[in-house]
Amino acid sequence: MIFWLLSLVFLLGFITYLVVQRSVASITRTPVWILWLVMMTPALIWSTWTLVYGENNPPPPILVIGPFVTCTLLYWLLIRLGRIPNSTSSSASQPTDSSSLQETKHHLPDDSTVTEKQAVVKPLNKEEEASLQSCFPWSVYYVQNIEYRPQAVICRGQLRATPDAAYQTIRDNIAAQFGDRFLVMLQEGANGKPFFALVPNPQSQQADQSKQEPLTRPGLALGLLIATLLTTTLAGVEIAGVSVTSLSQLFGEPRLFLAGLPYALSLMTILGIHESGHYLTARFYQVRATLPYFIPVPFFLGTFGAFIQIRSPIPNRKALFDLGISGPMTGFIITLPILWWGLMHSSTVPVTDQVNLNFNALNPHTSFLLALLSKLALGSALTAETAIKLHPVAIAGSLGLIVTALNLMPVGQLDGGHIVHAMFGQRTGALIGQVTRLLVLGLSLVQKDFFVWAVLLFFMSAVDAPALNDVSELDNRRDLLGLFALGLLLMIILPAPRLVTQLLGF
Repeated sequence: MIFWLLSLVFLLGFITYLVVQRSVASITRTPVWILWLVMMTPALIWSTWTLVYGENNPPPPILVIGPFVTCTLLYWLLIRLGRIPNSTSSSASQPTDSSSLQETKHHLPDDSTVTEKQAVVKPLNKEEEASLQSCFPWSVYYVQNIEYRPQAVICRGQLRATPDAAYQTIRDNIAAQFGDRFLVMLQEGANGKPFFALVPNPQSQQADQSKQEPLTRPGLALGLLIATLLTTTLAGVEIAGVSVTSLSQLFGEPRLFLAGLPYALSLMTILGIHESGHYLTARFYQVRATLPYFIPVPFFLGTFGAFIQIRSPIPNRKALFDLGISGPMTGFIITLPILWWGLMHSSTVPVTDQVNLNFNALNPHTSFLLALLSKLALGSALTAETAIKLHPVAIAGSLGLIVTALNLMPVGQLDGGHIVHAMFGQRTGALIGQVTRLLVLGLSLVQKDFFVWAVLLFFMSAVDAPALNDVSELDNRRDLLGLFALGLLLMIILPAPRLVTQLLGF
């Protein structure tokens, strides 16, 4: 227990440092290590309590909520106190509209963040400004004023066409006049009015395209795949209950090694298809993305998941939605038959008092969806007095449900954050993310399996990066699919209602 807890804290600390360094180091003079320490303080307090008093004695509510709220406010205050002023006085006039233009961030949930600093925009001369004015037909978007910011040219006016038509027309006009010098963004201002922003195109800043970092590294992806197959197989051997005294014994007897393959192949299939859904969708929308990279670890479950990196802006909210939902849905579709087969080959054992996730005596009541699948797979063998000893394949399937649920959390740059951003807009999506973090924190007081989730969500920004066209809304079909995804999240994380379990007879 202590080893796993310390490993998780170490991993969170490393990820948090990278997030802080990439997200705010360029906008504040406050040392990164101080901001990192503030961010890590709640996790350190909660971890210390668990080490001292044990996992069966959760910290009191004041010790959970207090550090969370205090450190969030302190983190924001330290950034504001050390904030580096913009080089022009006009940049402070409308911070809400342009704050997201300071740097372009591209991210997918169980992915890593890639930040490309934008070059400073040089003011346009009279001829260029006249050319820019001509790019905005009055019948499409009537420009009223042009503002120069350090990293963007802001064009404000009245939208007189549909957002899709206006964006496509003006983007094409600007490309005809300025080539690939600018990326064109359409966003919604604080007053609810759409405005255009021209930011330097990172690709055009490269003088020699051949010297750019390669987008895909097949060798690295293959190496991580093989390494993760090895670590998950070793974890699968332990999960299968095979007694191994040394690594030489394991590799000397292939039969022992093969015992871990069912778990390893099942879990890696789920993770691989999840990330492949993101990757193929990115290719469809011509968004630059890396190959899926697995994360091997030589302990615990054998892996911390997989990720891809998005290296170019997402064109619109439709693409943002499809990129966000493709991973969880494809992963969930393959998880169902794997979990079903694993449950069919699992056995029942007497129920215990263990309240945490216990694969040797799992109480399926902790998840509404898992309860339904378990009853359908095990039938009358599953009663109110029995729990499930999961087959290794069923363990992989259960982890697939957890991965799906975590990624569907509607917070920031997780898949669920992309989904609510695309459905409701960036500001409403950020508000939903903030509320979700507080709800998961409250839920962790009742069901402490969610404590780790609350910690992870605390370290994530609730604000998702905007798409280039962040104004055009989704169609009804995608809205319904998004609501289904959020409903699926609730079915996975919420316990089965007592009435349902009584009707099912367990």
